[in-house]
Amino acid sequence: MKNTKLQAFIPLFYLVWSDDLLTQKEFATIQKFISDLSWLSPEEKQLLLSRLDISNPPSRSELTQWKLDIEKSIQNKEDIKSIFDIAVALSEKDIDISTLQSSFIKLENDLGILGEEALQNFKTKAGSFTANSQTNADFNIQKITAILNGKEAAIINKVKSVISRPEFAYETSTDINVYRQTVYHWCKILADENLGNMAYPKQHGGGENIADYFAIMETLSYHDLSLVIKFGVQFGLWGMSVQSLGTEKHYAKYLKDIGSLKIPGCFAMTETHHGSNVKGLETTATYNHNDQTFTIHTPNKNAQKEYIGNAAVHGQMATVFAKLIIEGHDYGVNAFIVPLRDTNGNTLNGITIGDCGHKMGLNGVDNGTISFDNVVIPKENMLDRFASVNDKGEFESPIPSDNRRFFTMLGTLVGGRIGIPRSALAAAKSGLTIAIRYSDQRRQFGPEGGSEVPILNYRMHQRRLIPPLAKTYAVHFALQYLTNRFLNKTEAEMQEIEALAAGMKSYSTWSTRDILQECREAIGGKGYLSENRIDALKNDTEIYTTFEGDNTVLMQLVAKNRLSEFRKAFGEMGAAGIISYVYENAKTAITEKNPIATRKTDDEHLLDEEFHLQAFIHREKTILASAARRIKKLVDGGLEPYDAFNVVQHQMIDVAQAYLERVVLEQFQLAIKEVEDIKSKEILTKLNHLYALSQIEKNKAWYLEDGYMEAVKTKAIRKMVNQLCWDIRPDAVSLVNAFDIPESCLAAPIAVK
Repeated sequence: MKNTKLQAFIPLFYLVWSDDLLTQKEFATIQKFISDLSWLSPEEKQLLLSRLDISNPPSRSELTQWKLDIEKSIQNKEDIKSIFDIAVALSEKDIDISTLQSSFIKLENDLGILGEEALQNFKTKAGSFTANSQTNADFNIQKITAILNGKEAAIINKVKSVISRPEFAYETSTDINVYRQTVYHWCKILADENLGNMAYPKQHGGGENIADYFAIMETLSYHDLSLVIKFGVQFGLWGMSVQSLGTEKHYAKYLKDIGSLKIPGCFAMTETHHGSNVKGLETTATYNHNDQTFTIHTPNKNAQKEYIGNAAVHGQMATVFAKLIIEGHDYGVNAFIVPLRDTNGNTLNGITIGDCGHKMGLNGVDNGTISFDNVVIPKENMLDRFASVNDKGEFESPIPSDNRRFFTMLGTLVGGRIGIPRSALAAAKSGLTIAIRYSDQRRQFGPEGGSEVPILNYRMHQRRLIPPLAKTYAVHFALQYLTNRFLNKTEAEMQEIEALAAGMKSYSTWSTRDILQECREAIGGKGYLSENRIDALKNDTEIYTTFEGDNTVLMQLVAKNRLSEFRKAFGEMGAAGIISYVYENAKTAITEKNPIATRKTDDEHLLDEEFHLQAFIHREKTILASAARRIKKLVDGGLEPYDAFNVVQHQMIDVAQAYLERVVLEQFQLAIKEVEDIKSKEILTKLNHLYALSQIEKNKAWYLEDGYMEAVKTKAIRKMVNQLCWDIRPDAVSLVNAFDIPESCLAAPIAVK
């Protein structure tokens, strides 16, 4: 191609043949582009088109020469910003610039090629952009930390100072008995610091601050997760079940001693054959009116309480969930305080306790089984806020509906589904801090003639760690939103908040599971060494997807809530109502699948937050309406509703997932609007864009099937995700440092600052 006019097409040809992902359709787009250029002669067009013959690709030497020509033309030229600029440089301006520029821009949009990113395919010498990219702090780290901590900064800093003390050095013994005693000792220190009783009423020795309690749980999760769970069982599940389900007489008798750890206790709900199905519990509490007592009994081995934290060694009492039986009538599941051991640790008569033994993780927690053999407790041990037995021996409740009473009782315990996802979030932050710091220091490979390059400079490595970093920031703000909703709840909102809590528990713990696996792999063999803590984080959080409700079951609950809200809005699900729901409040032409919008690929559009949110809303509404329509069709066809839900269970997960993704994005966007510092807002906005586009990319098959986007657009989104990862990379270390995790808690040799 000695013709200088034709030299202009070299960068385009190089991109075509070096990108294996270009399709036949995109080849056709380029061919049409060339054919439509009126200033080329027929012979010139024919020569150019011959270079686009898929059956006759250029030789390796030609590709190499093209690249050398491009590198030479762009060397030390700051004004080179796009493929068109390279074309001009190569052609020595022997082209009609005004005509070609608009054509090139249109072609780049049609192909989803970003000019800035395309340039990065052409520089590979020792002084290349890959080798030169390095960490810098383009924002004030302390200001990001302050934004993350919010109003709980004081309690967060107090907890960090406590867990940074020498006595909180990690336990390295593999003997679970030693480990359990260490964790118990840590809990006692926290109790002495008045951290355990933070949520209890002030008149009973507490801090009366639930927001601070959740912040304590999350911050403790930077340390040993066995401590977090032991702490949560003692002061959360055991203490708060007394507070939430009991009345003043229980508070006065127990709360102060629970908060000081004088009475270690358990939360005995789960049974061997009844995990998530609390209504199906078989343990009984039979009322004996003659002596004003209840008899707690385990009718068979499968009804034993299983996996109960604090049971195997330390628990002296338990909140036991059992079916209340009065004169042979079953009044449903209620809660009772049942002594297990005396103050010397001896098991009481009628109590049989087993030890679950060594587990995959959390071995500092003494999980056990509990069986009751006609254990008699006094009448006042019934936690009677929502149900009681009166002086005549009759059942009473301020809530007449058995169903509503049951769900009201469980609803008071929703706090656990806030503490666990926040704990999981902290574990993800720890894993990402270790992996990103290490990736910034670890060097491997490099350009010919140059030194080795930090592995965080490699695009695939960025792909592995930076979108998860963006997602972790997004989940942080979504969990703040959930916490605030819970703290300011009204009775009318409770069902929605319970569903949101169930969903965010699943979303956060699944996210942490996946992030920690990626962190382990991204740091290679170092991630397999226990000293670098990824193994403990992975193993300890594995059960987070199961306890406080199995994630998949919880997602069904979320989906059913969304369907319930759908029905309230539209009554009978006619076709017109469904269509109205999907397209209501459409703010842009995109929602109507405008052909121009489905192919739009310019940077301004791809980074438009309104586009992101509308895409998430459209997906959420469409999937929900589709599920509702399908269930209605099955029921109308004669299927029982129970069976209909079973048929569409896989679709129910999609309903819940789409809803949660929208909530997370929306809350991230709203949180950024409140940020005043310009530099902080800029970096958080980049993370927000990356979260949004990486989720759209993950769901691109759905958007393509739905016709909401065309392939050219999803490809442009893929490239924009790559670009955002590259743009965020210099700030990645600063972003994980903004989590402000105590160095003694990170404790990974590969993650030293």
